[in-house]
Amino acid sequence: MVGLLASSKTPCHSFPFLESLLPYKQINSRFSISIYSSAFHHKECFSFLNNKAPKFPPKPISRQACFQSGERVLIKCSCVNSSLSSQTEMGMLFSFFGVLGLDEAEIEVLLDKNSALMSASLDLVRARILFFQSVGIDGFPLCLLITKRPNVLTAEEVDHFISFVVDDLEGKIEASQLERVFTTVEPRFLAGFDQKVKLLLERGVPEEKIVHILNTVNLSKALCTRPAEEIDRTITFLSRFGGIDLIVKRPKLLNYDMESQLIPRVGFLMKLGRGDEDAIGTVLTKLPAVLNYSAEHMKNHAEFLRSFAGLNDEEIFKVVVAYPNVFSASRDRKLYPRIQFLKECGLDSEDLFRFLTKAPLFLGHSFDDNIAHKLVYLIKIGYRYRTKDLAVAMGSVTRTSCQNMQKVLGLFLSYGFSYEDLLAMSKKHPQILQYNCVSLEKKMEYLIGEMGREIEELLAFPAFLGYKLDDRIKARYESRRKILGGGMSLNKLLTVSSERFSQRGETPVHVIEE
Repeated sequence: MVGLLASSKTPCHSFPFLESLLPYKQINSRFSISIYSSAFHHKECFSFLNNKAPKFPPKPISRQACFQSGERVLIKCSCVNSSLSSQTEMGMLFSFFGVLGLDEAEIEVLLDKNSALMSASLDLVRARILFFQSVGIDGFPLCLLITKRPNVLTAEEVDHFISFVVDDLEGKIEASQLERVFTTVEPRFLAGFDQKVKLLLERGVPEEKIVHILNTVNLSKALCTRPAEEIDRTITFLSRFGGIDLIVKRPKLLNYDMESQLIPRVGFLMKLGRGDEDAIGTVLTKLPAVLNYSAEHMKNHAEFLRSFAGLNDEEIFKVVVAYPNVFSASRDRKLYPRIQFLKECGLDSEDLFRFLTKAPLFLGHSFDDNIAHKLVYLIKIGYRYRTKDLAVAMGSVTRTSCQNMQKVLGLFLSYGFSYEDLLAMSKKHPQILQYNCVSLEKKMEYLIGEMGREIEELLAFPAFLGYKLDDRIKARYESRRKILGGGMSLNKLLTVSSERFSQRGETPVHVIEE
């Protein structure tokens, strides 16, 4: 038996096998090394650290010694009354963290400041590490977690949380979410997590959506540190405007504090909309993310529309209902230059209100990638800059892409129409420039081929291109052709109501326009 007790100052290179085992160069001053005769198996103890982690953590591995056979080491605690077994356990724990990647200083601080870890079973620590690895928390993130929140390795609350995540949630919570929870939340706040998730289900969240919600919210803010009563109050508050449907559509609503965030923001909309909860529900259903913006932010946008566009509160709210994204548009970079353009085209406050409720997307489009191209097309076919006609035409093409608009213009030109023709038709029926190019071509082919009409008839009645081909044009034409033959007014054929059309002895046809 060798029986040497190494001084705390003895360098690790005096024992070559330790250099390959531990990532630090000198043993912690709180521990001393004894080499004695016993068999330990370093490779068996730590081999799992280098293997791919299983999907779910296996049962705790029985404690094994952690050194190669033939060389026997004990890292002895300086405490006088420590038993041989506790000394061995401490040595294994010390080496265990070294193999994980922690350096000497980190291990010293870790063990010195966490008495629970000093007395913890290596089986427990190993099982926790295996769980973290199984969900993708490994390497540097794992070391960072251990040094920042070492109590995640010993706290009892973590066991129940792990069981719920693995068994009830089938291990579907993303690693990034779990890493964030364990790193930022004290283990004591994990207690009751399962009950809060069950509360969401009881309040109406579909089971198939619960994992999506948990992977989207900030679990620390939304569930872990928030009392169940407050979560229930939040759901009740939002139920007036869509409730669970809003939360499913925008789970991050659960992140917001009731008193300081949700109530003031909804309160501003209530004041602007004169208490119209249905209309506010429409706004939130269209864009739940509107509640991302503070009440002060929304007030500033409303004040801008009030002062610069000349709109009153009722008109501003109608614009918001039509386009909740108005709050996300920069006042300086988008709202100001676009409204200024419309004012230069001759629109007064009444015209602006009408434009913004019919073509609100104009406020959000990029100038370089969208608006500039469309202005070029419109001016090319004959619209004059800074005129109301140009503003109206611009509003009519907000819902189409630049590529589709270019194809539409090319289609009309290929059928023999001139730019002057396009200008005249678009002034009569501005929507023709935003219709789908493929759909337009089918209608024009049917007009010429099946109906035997001249393409020039579109000059007098461009609205023909706005009706559904199968449900309106074909159905009515086939029906009337049996009585009147081919010669009939396109205007009278399509514009008469379904009721009047059916009173002529024909089967009523449902009216659907593009």
